[in-house]
Amino acid sequence: MNARLESSSVVESATALLARLRAEPPLVQCITNSVVTGFTANVLLALGAAPAMVDITGEAGMFAGISSGLLINLGTPTPEQRSASLEAVGGASTSGTPWVLDPVAVGALPVRTALAQDLLALRPTVIRGNASEILALAGHSAGGRGVDALDGTEAARDAARELAAKTGGAVAVSGPVDLVVDAASEIRIANGDALLTRVTGGGCALGAVMAAFLGAARATAHSPAVAAAAATLVYTLAAEDAAAAAAGPGSFAVRLLDALAAIEPEELAARAHVAVGAEAAA
Repeated sequence: MNARLESSSVVESATALLARLRAEPPLVQCITNSVVTGFTANVLLALGAAPAMVDITGEAGMFAGISSGLLINLGTPTPEQRSASLEAVGGASTSGTPWVLDPVAVGALPVRTALAQDLLALRPTVIRGNASEILALAGHSAGGRGVDALDGTEAARDAARELAAKTGGAVAVSGPVDLVVDAASEIRIANGDALLTRVTGGGCALGAVMAAFLGAARATAHSPAVAAAAATLVYTLAAEDAAAAAAGPGSFAVRLLDALAAIEPEELAARAHVAVGAEAAA
């Protein structure tokens, strides 16, 4: 991504990538936590992608080599998943498969924090987390309250840029206004709904959606940051649609799947709240 990136081009890229994803469904390997496996798979299916929860040592690396995108989520890092995660990233690196690291609850918890640092050294294509997780991964805090952020999105801006410089990829910080950065640019997306925080897997599934958009972007000139921003925009617009028709968190979760299936590329431009550049910070 270059410094002349404009908000209109981010939205145009999201439109093109969603259309491509629907036309050529990416195969997304997910090594994710046991709490959200089913919801994550359903989110990918609703969007138009093909999920594969291949998290067994001896298969994970092989499967990463044929996948369009890979998600590594550290929510419940069992010994098997820890080994499979490292194996899968090795397979992804060999084959050029883009991958997303979601460092769930890193900071105070030693096992996942050590694993996150090992994975960070392997240069994820995109890191996605809340502000407290991004700060902790960069070594600037002890993390949040479990999976809950104690810091605002803008508080993690410098840490996100530091991590992006270290990996050569992009970092996506989720919050009321989502922030995506790489070495050259910053993108903010002010869409979404607070009900996303009331559903188990709301954030974790976004990591899988990012892996799907990275898969759709593999044969294009779209950068990881633009792909991550496109995924965020589509996901948060679907959340707005779901919230408008929901009575509460339970119906919202179901309606989010329906909204992801129903959202069309041509409607993104009219509804997107996207800003590019540091001057756009609230």
